[in-house]
Amino acid sequence: MTGTRTGTGPGTGTAGPGAGTGRGRGTGTGTRNDLKPSRLSLRDVLRVGAVGLRARRARVVLSALGIAIGIATMVAVVGLSESSRADLMAQLDRLGTNLLTAETAEAADGRAISLPKSAVAMVERIGPVRHATATAHVDARVRRSDVVPQERTAGVIVQAAELDLLSTLGGEVGDGIWLTPAGAGLPTTVLGAVAADRLGVDRPGETIMMNDVRVAVVGILEPIELVPTLDRVALIGFPAAERHFGFDGHPTTVFERSTDASVEDVRAILARTISPGKASEVRVSRPSDALAAKAAADEGLTTLMLGLGAVALLVGGVGVANTMVISVLERRQEIGLRRSLGATRNAIRLQFLTESLLLSGLGGVTGALLGAAATSVFAQVQGWTAVIPPWSLAGGLAATLLIGVLAGLYPAARASRLHPTVALNAT
Repeated sequence: MTGTRTGTGPGTGTAGPGAGTGRGRGTGTGTRNDLKPSRLSLRDVLRVGAVGLRARRARVVLSALGIAIGIATMVAVVGLSESSRADLMAQLDRLGTNLLTAETAEAADGRAISLPKSAVAMVERIGPVRHATATAHVDARVRRSDVVPQERTAGVIVQAAELDLLSTLGGEVGDGIWLTPAGAGLPTTVLGAVAADRLGVDRPGETIMMNDVRVAVVGILEPIELVPTLDRVALIGFPAAERHFGFDGHPTTVFERSTDASVEDVRAILARTISPGKASEVRVSRPSDALAAKAAADEGLTTLMLGLGAVALLVGGVGVANTMVISVLERRQEIGLRRSLGATRNAIRLQFLTESLLLSGLGGVTGALLGAAATSVFAQVQGWTAVIPPWSLAGGLAATLLIGVLAGLYPAARASRLHPTVALNAT
């Protein structure tokens, strides 16, 4: 087309094909539409933000490792704590929390105190009590054989036990048999798990020495979780203790089980029932309280370890911020080129903020997986059921995203403020 265009104003024309007086294509009247910057899609934002990570892989791995260590520590600490607590609660449910122990307390003048011979019978008269039994200290030295000097007792003590002791405590015989009515008056013994190991007794049928009396081992107990002190004891029957070792028949420890709902009520009157008028000479305790105290100690340790994990996470966040600042300094020419091609400050800011989030997210996901794996492996080794609370994983990932935002704000703002000309001339 070769038309000649003439007119009296910028928006009018009178000649040539293609000329127009309105909104014709290429000509027209009115104002020019303002150009608006295009918006990056989420896919484009992620792609642009990942460019810097792919170009500096070694630095990215090291920076993400700091975040991963912090998150892995926090997830593993929470998971192991919950797994341990779940195992402890299952153990308490299995063993029961209704066992009370009454022992002789030390007198103010240092004299020896014994419980009445009728202590078990008196305890059994308490309404909610289901089972009551007793043990008593026996003055006898235990040796592996008669050629071992008497002073070498291997840390094993002798106690007399009533025949229902094992059923009351929920203990089990690992090898051999428990004391029988016929054998309770004979020189026979059942060893605790630790006592058997210290004496070198591997199986029932062997003999040991108590003072100068040769005693046959008829059984070896499994560890008794509620009363671990019995693991280091050689148990004999009350009649045998009286016949061979001059035992006076006074028990030193009474064990009782009552209904769960009445444990505290029985605990309040147990000392007065056993020793009327001298209740201060009887100390009452609940063995399961030690397990509950262990759970409380584990909770305190968990808080401490979470604090250490938080410190590691903070250090990782500083590493991410450092990486992003250096990235901005190294990529000034890239920033200047993008600005000169039309990228807005918001686009530059979003690019580096996304890069920081991706870097932190990479560390967070890796740390969560490592923490969960560590919890599962350790719980399996300990024989626990692995418990990984979902909130610990979600909280860890949320913490990494927060770290990513905080660590990327300053580098992103600094990058967006670079002038295109200055950035292109940077060396």
